[in-house]
Amino acid sequence: MRRPLALRGLVTVLAGLLATSLSGPATARAAASPGGSPAVAASSYWTPARMAAARPAVESKGLGERPAAGAPVPPSRPFDGLPQVGTFFWTDGNGTGRFCGGTVVRSPHRDLVVSAAHCLRSPDTKKRLSFVPQYHDGLKPHGVFPVKAIHIDRRYYDLGTDGGARWDFTVVRVGGRADGTDVEDAVGGFDLRIRPGYRHRDVRLIGYPGNSDATYPKPLTCRSETRRWTSTDPKAPGDFLEIACAGYVGGTSGGPFLVRGAGGGYALIGVIGGYHTGGDTPDISYSSYFTEALRALYRHAVAGDPPARR
Repeated sequence: MRRPLALRGLVTVLAGLLATSLSGPATARAAASPGGSPAVAASSYWTPARMAAARPAVESKGLGERPAAGAPVPPSRPFDGLPQVGTFFWTDGNGTGRFCGGTVVRSPHRDLVVSAAHCLRSPDTKKRLSFVPQYHDGLKPHGVFPVKAIHIDRRYYDLGTDGGARWDFTVVRVGGRADGTDVEDAVGGFDLRIRPGYRHRDVRLIGYPGNSDATYPKPLTCRSETRRWTSTDPKAPGDFLEIACAGYVGGTSGGPFLVRGAGGGYALIGVIGGYHTGGDTPDISYSSYFTEALRALYRHAVAGDPPARR
């Protein structure tokens, strides 16, 4: 199954996209071409030091102490990550490096990543925008995949981060790394669940914190329960997934809510975002509820349709 020629590669990111850091014949050929490929040039730009210096798309959560209803807050711990979960890197309009989490989901063309819309809602100001699966400790273990299209619900653009909090999700189409490998072929992908329900007893939450505590930080992992949270803020209406996990500070936006799926793998039921772009405290996180609106974005991304614009 292939996209129509007129739609393939319809939306491309501005110059300087990241590519793989893996060495090999394909990379050598690209580097030997006049001036090198944009992907190789961008990969050279994103050195470990520059990735470590990147700042979260959302700088920090507040310091409130609202606990989960009647339950202790489970601890988080750093780990080396999962191949299917990684980080988007880009430079903003001021030249500052930024990052936000994302998760590879299964798709016909094997090229889709789901994240939070508030991370990527201004794509025209982003440079060198790419996805790095399982980024940790300054490493790019599976290479780098340039972003080709960002699909965000029109209502999120129109209503903004608070008014549109129910639609704080995005489906991102990424290109192959320098050797042509698609992201799902490189790392695998998770099932995407629509209307998964609010109550889950065993959910794994993964997020990339800011870089204040380590030169090359690792992602955080935590297991906890989710429940339904109905917003008490009239400026940010809606029902959201809520989870209690300690230490999910700024930078964890876009990180996945994972449940066990068929065959022992994981399925994606949420991403850190939604209510107040993911919450007001480091110990309570939220996700927009995955509805048919996300399924529509997924289908548009598969078809190669042009994304909505701000």
